[in-house]
Amino acid sequence: MQRFPEYLLAGYRSFMGGRYTAERDRYRELAANGQQPRTLLVACCDSRAAPEIIFNSSPGELFVVRNVANMIPPYEPDGQYHATSAAVEYAIQVLKVENVVIMGHGRCGGIQAALSPSSTPLSDGDFIGKWMKLLKPAAEQIQTSSLLTAGERQTALERVSIRNSVSNLRSFPFVKAREVEDGLRIHGAWFDISTGELWIMDDETGDFVRPTL
Repeated sequence: MQRFPEYLLAGYRSFMGGRYTAERDRYRELAANGQQPRTLLVACCDSRAAPEIIFNSSPGELFVVRNVANMIPPYEPDGQYHATSAAVEYAIQVLKVENVVIMGHGRCGGIQAALSPSSTPLSDGDFIGKWMKLLKPAAEQIQTSSLLTAGERQTALERVSIRNSVSNLRSFPFVKAREVEDGLRIHGAWFDISTGELWIMDDETGDFVRPTL
């Protein structure tokens, strides 16, 4: 048996002696009655942008789905493997979440890959390359702008990607039905890793603004 990482065991010991002890009753309630999260949160895999930490969430509050560049693909009932779409379906149809938040972040490696795709795949499967092609039209348009710096192009595509995922989410018939029938709310957000600032997407204009805290 391979040795389990000691720093993870140390973290687990700290968790058991701290947060789990403080929230033991909550965990027992969740074990007995199941989860009823109010929000589906689609976030990036990036280790610097953990939604449970950013929103200081308690156990059972968020149904979190993480993938490279926090993207939601368009509705494609083609019988293939669609992990993100499956999670969206479960959260909306079974858990009946009230909100969906798609949260991007600054300095996203996936977005950088979309802006500067490598000519050499990371593996024979080229999984990241194929995944990031969801943003190819937007990336090419932003990349050709001579008025933007490299950093501005990066931030622009990070935010355009969020708007694109909101649009893709609404291509799912059951999502649109929930919006109409019982007011499912869909939000976009962008987190700045370097400053901790959270920007919220205006649903009408698509602009990102700082919330009043």
